[in-house]
Amino acid sequence: MSKIGKLPISLGAVSVNIAGHVLTIKGPKGELSHNLPSGITVEQDGNILHVKRESDSKSSRALHGLTRAILANHVEGVTSGFKKSLELVGTGYRAKLAGSKLVLSLGLSHEIEFTPSSDVQIQVEGTNLIHISGVSKHLVGQVAANIRAYKPPEPYKGKGIKYQGEIVRRKAGKAAKSASA
Repeated sequence: MSKIGKLPISLGAVSVNIAGHVLTIKGPKGELSHNLPSGITVEQDGNILHVKRESDSKSSRALHGLTRAILANHVEGVTSGFKKSLELVGTGYRAKLAGSKLVLSLGLSHEIEFTPSSDVQIQVEGTNLIHISGVSKHLVGQVAANIRAYKPPEPYKGKGIKYQGEIVRRKAGKAAKSASA
């Protein structure tokens, strides 16, 4: 039995609707749905969800813990939400909001405009801190990764877009040649 898959999911103030292979979770922050893979079933027992697998095939065992983790993240997302923060490090690197678009100045000859989906909220604190929040953990992480991909931190000076709290491993620069001859 899967260690993760057999753990129950506590719902709290969340309502769950199971219709065939589609599970819909509604909470105070929003609504998420998930298509259950074949061989995986979900049973609701009062205020607790149990994820079960129909067989011990390799694919069912692989999907058992995955499905439980996804559903637990959906429950957490609709109750409290998820948030990621990005820092811009470098001289002249700035971020600002223009309507719903995020405008980034990253030392290039042009500014970069990023338009997020409607499921994700972006806030800019100061000029170098970007907060991304939303209901879906997957979507928040993907938007943060897409923004970071414009200018990932480089190892010599540490300039670029990094996650808040991320430690960039620094390399030593070119060593000066000694003048002994």
